[in-house]
Amino acid sequence: MRPTFVFIILFLLASRASAQTITDHLMMPKKDFCTGFLYTYERWKDYWEGAQKRDNQNIGTLITSQIMWVGNYGLTNKINLIAMVPYVKTSATAGTLAGMEGIQDLTLAIKYALVKKEISSGTFTAFGILSGSTPLTNYTPDYLPLSIGMASTTVSPRLTATYKLASGWYALASAAYVWRSNVSLDRPSYFTDGNIYFTNQVWMPNQFAGFYSLGYNKNALQVEFNLTQQNTLGGGDIRKQDMPFVSNRMNSMRLGVLGMYYLPKPKNLALRAHVSYTLNGLNVGQSMAVMGGFLYTFHFVKNDNQ
Repeated sequence: MRPTFVFIILFLLASRASAQTITDHLMMPKKDFCTGFLYTYERWKDYWEGAQKRDNQNIGTLITSQIMWVGNYGLTNKINLIAMVPYVKTSATAGTLAGMEGIQDLTLAIKYALVKKEISSGTFTAFGILSGSTPLTNYTPDYLPLSIGMASTTVSPRLTATYKLASGWYALASAAYVWRSNVSLDRPSYFTDGNIYFTNQVWMPNQFAGFYSLGYNKNALQVEFNLTQQNTLGGGDIRKQDMPFVSNRMNSMRLGVLGMYYLPKPKNLALRAHVSYTLNGLNVGQSMAVMGGFLYTFHFVKNDNQ
């Protein structure tokens, strides 16, 4: 019997990254540039093979670490330009599969403040976001669980709405539809979802991504509880005693806690941390992820309220 190969839900690298700047309620003022590096360590042993939860002693624990550069520039007070690039490394604690590492995908986004209105004792704000990603290197997606990404180019429109009280408490809901391009494999045929295909092109099902949070943000402090949802709109399950495939459906619900604090000195430097855990899923690992890093804001023009 072949060893069971299980996979890391590498979409989380993108969804978690986007949760840093794309789905939140914050906007950079005009001609401000916020940039920094965030390090994430994620590991899991148990996973869902379809709906069945199990482990795999041939691989042991899957570990993914990444360091990601992020940048957010205020083109105007209503328009932000966002970019992210992660360097990813994977490894397994058992078995003979070697890990991979390298630069993954470039993500670019434009975030626009559609509506801002005072309602009762708080402020309602709605954002429209258009983001996209594409691989920066020629890594293979056909090496799960140790591939560093899915190698699919994506386009994703998103709508985010938030209501914030004058006291600093806020609630947020965000939803996106993710279009994914075909993926090319380094082999002339493959078998998935009960069918054999004599091509190296794999159709990738699109996805729905949701992000919901309750938090407090005032002065230098932000604390937030969040829920991240992912649903793949098609694709099959991992076959029993088989390796996963790049187009498998990958559904998950993750609970997270985020904190960010701007230090009094040096001014404009913020420390950011996030912890998340997979509550349930299909064809994903039940992972714990810890993120930490720093962000620094450059003010290119002072006292510019235009």
